[in-house]
Amino acid sequence: MTSLVLTLVAQREATTLDSATIALVRDILATNAEAIVLSAGEAVDIPCPENAATKLPAVREALNTLPVDTVLTHTATRRKRLLVSDMDSTIVANETLDDVATHAGIGEKIAAITARSMNGELDFATSLRERVALLKGLPASLLEKAWKDVKLNSGARELVQTMHAHGAYTALVSGGFTFFTSKVAALCGFDENHANTLLFDAEDCLTGATGQPILGPDAKLSLLEKLTATHNLPTEATLAIGDGANDLPMLRKAGLGMAFYAKPVVRKEIAAQINHTSLRTALFAQGYPASAFIRD
Repeated sequence: MTSLVLTLVAQREATTLDSATIALVRDILATNAEAIVLSAGEAVDIPCPENAATKLPAVREALNTLPVDTVLTHTATRRKRLLVSDMDSTIVANETLDDVATHAGIGEKIAAITARSMNGELDFATSLRERVALLKGLPASLLEKAWKDVKLNSGARELVQTMHAHGAYTALVSGGFTFFTSKVAALCGFDENHANTLLFDAEDCLTGATGQPILGPDAKLSLLEKLTATHNLPTEATLAIGDGANDLPMLRKAGLGMAFYAKPVVRKEIAAQINHTSLRTALFAQGYPASAFIRD
């Protein structure tokens, strides 16, 4: 009996996962196991031999012109009982601090600092202090304006609601701000949320500072470890999802760390990647068929 499974997920809007593509992958893996359909034309599981990891580069090379994601998992520990997810550019399409800056007319300046931080070129705490300092004196109303621009990524609610319905605990953690995480957590159904806090003066304007301590990569890892212990789970039962350098510690630690449309520094290190599809792939990778997804 095989202990590994390769999940193929196609970008529904661009292509269909057809029998020829599935057969090609089975041939590369040298497996006689039949593919298990999770969603017709969209996702399948292919049970595969123990050496499947060594053949993944060949599989990805063969699929490199197709918008298809591939995730290799162990069958015994597929269903995760804890989800810890980043927010900006993961659960939501936005970088919320950049959006606040855009409404303030300094979007490009702050976005450039954000990009350097997410690419691992700048210490996270330093980058956050620099960006927030540029907002000093701006009215709190800018946050409400930025909130109106926030858009959930496809599959975000399905991911959280489906895992929750099957007994998993879910946490949203962000290097951004509680103003946004509290609202996004409520929209998706996360059990808890954690982020940094913005400080305001008596006139309800930003002071240019944040509450301490700053929540960064180490705090994300600590939250994953704390919740794993609190719920008495093995590390293998945990799932972490993120896109930036500040997510790397928790992605490395989780039983399954998934890089979601991630920065190059993250894709270089994290094997399980969503580069073409939606957050639904994080469910398919756990063996959930589309029929089990919780939808609005």
